[in-house]
Amino acid sequence: MSKIQFSKHYKWYVVGMLWWIAFFNYADRQSVFSLFPLLSREFSLSNLQLGLLGSSFAWVYGLSSPLVGFFVDRIQRKASILSGLRIWSIVCMATAISRSFGYLLFFRAAEGLGETIYFPASMSLISDYHGKATRSRAMGTHQTSVYVGTIAGGFFAGLIGQHYGWRASFVVFGAAGILLSFVLNRLLFEPVRGAADLADLGTDIVPAGVTHRITISEFLKLIASRPTLALCMAGFMCENFTTMVLFTWMPMLLYQKFHLSLAMAGLTATLYVQTTSMIGSPIGGWLADTLRKRIPGGRILVQAIGIGLEAPFAAWCALTGSFGWLVFSLLLWGIFKGFYEANIFASVFDVVPPEARGTATGFMNMMGWLAGGGTAPVVVGLLADRIGLSHAVADTAASYVAASILLTAAALIFARRDTQSMEALLASEVLAEI
Repeated sequence: MSKIQFSKHYKWYVVGMLWWIAFFNYADRQSVFSLFPLLSREFSLSNLQLGLLGSSFAWVYGLSSPLVGFFVDRIQRKASILSGLRIWSIVCMATAISRSFGYLLFFRAAEGLGETIYFPASMSLISDYHGKATRSRAMGTHQTSVYVGTIAGGFFAGLIGQHYGWRASFVVFGAAGILLSFVLNRLLFEPVRGAADLADLGTDIVPAGVTHRITISEFLKLIASRPTLALCMAGFMCENFTTMVLFTWMPMLLYQKFHLSLAMAGLTATLYVQTTSMIGSPIGGWLADTLRKRIPGGRILVQAIGIGLEAPFAAWCALTGSFGWLVFSLLLWGIFKGFYEANIFASVFDVVPPEARGTATGFMNMMGWLAGGGTAPVVVGLLADRIGLSHAVADTAASYVAASILLTAAALIFARRDTQSMEALLASEVLAEI
């Protein structure tokens, strides 16, 4: 038997190391959207074809997520994370050899397959270093990497594309990711699975952590028996639908409406909303950790409030003809977006046992990226040809309203019962092993 021990600072070093991996995860996936005008010109692409470039990534990412999450719960997460980083970085570099729309579509889909490994493994790993007291803050801090990576990917891809062509952007981002994977190989360590939750229960001696391996059928039963989990998944689907529109179409909208350069369109589409998301995410994490001490659905309630307040600003930034109001709307959108996104996985982990968290993250990503993000670029591309890009983007804000309603129900009606069920299950597993 081994005693559960946490280095006082190392659990935050882990967040810092994963921060850089997530940075490249999002920089790589965002870079293509700032290059839409160049790709459209070179390959004579329609709005629908450009939308398919965004959707192909999301479809593969979403379809493969449940299977990847299932395996993450059975293998070392450190190896999964670093292998995934190398795979998607190589695919990113290979995109530069594309000579037709078909090649672009293939490499975007392949990058989605590589990147799907990261979040199931990293969120599960963070949850074993951070328990109830710090989990939302840890994941909220990690979430800021998504915002910085999106800004950097949008701006530097456009900047490099302006001066050296679109192919150079993919080579630069991919090479940097490969280098990072070798640096972190010596610094990142695998924790005992379930360590933080066992510590929260007051259990300081366990044989080898949580050793049960959940099956797919058991996980489907878990979804059916815990409405909180199902509603969080549905909320993420709605949230990611509108957020994917921001990533995919906002650079093109700004390029056309405000006649910005490629670099400035890519920067403006990401800088304001992602910068304030970096403020909103740690605040949302702190609020969620604080409210979680008072009520079991505290984390989800913070999400519901945040996403409900996103909706009007998401719509207005697409409709306004004033650059000043555009910036104002993006800034407020970002603040409340951070409230929601800091707690995407921390909320779910309150009702999901440690042995199922990779699988849960995989299923969450399937709902968010396949049903939500996978449809959004194409839907907006089709609508843009009929009602204009501004109105097509604005209409998607209704999805935020739906998400807020779903999450409010989860927080106030189901969270208490489902949280108690998870804690009782974990305690019974510990007693069975000792």
